[in-house]
Amino acid sequence: MNNKYPFQKTEEEWKNQLSEEEYRILRQKGTEYPHTGKYNLHFENGTYNCKACNTPLFKSDQKFESGCGWPSFDDAIESAIEYKRDTTHGMLRTEILCANCGSHLGHVFDDGPTSTGLRYCVNSVSIDFDNH
Repeated sequence: MNNKYPFQKTEEEWKNQLSEEEYRILRQKGTEYPHTGKYNLHFENGTYNCKACNTPLFKSDQKFESGCGWPSFDDAIESAIEYKRDTTHGMLRTEILCANCGSHLGHVFDDGPTSTGLRYCVNSVSIDFDNH
């Protein structure tokens, strides 16, 4: 366990809670195929929460259609996201994780079209939607 996160589970507990695909993406830093996620073209009013611990991460008014194939947001709920330098696959990127449980969400890029200039590129598998 990584004691820096408020929400703690052992890897065995994560494996029991999450589906194989959810575990691969959230805990092993995988990626879903573009244009396949259920929240890519989802634009209802509500909040997008971490699939692993249910922490609110993004609000629907932060979501936009980027054309990249993954759900995209121009900002996050304050203090909900942890940012980590990612040099895998020969690229320099900024990984985004749930600040509550450390689960992998995707990456953030500085090519967003809104005033924030950001594009949080998130795996649908990493989030759940709450319309309340």
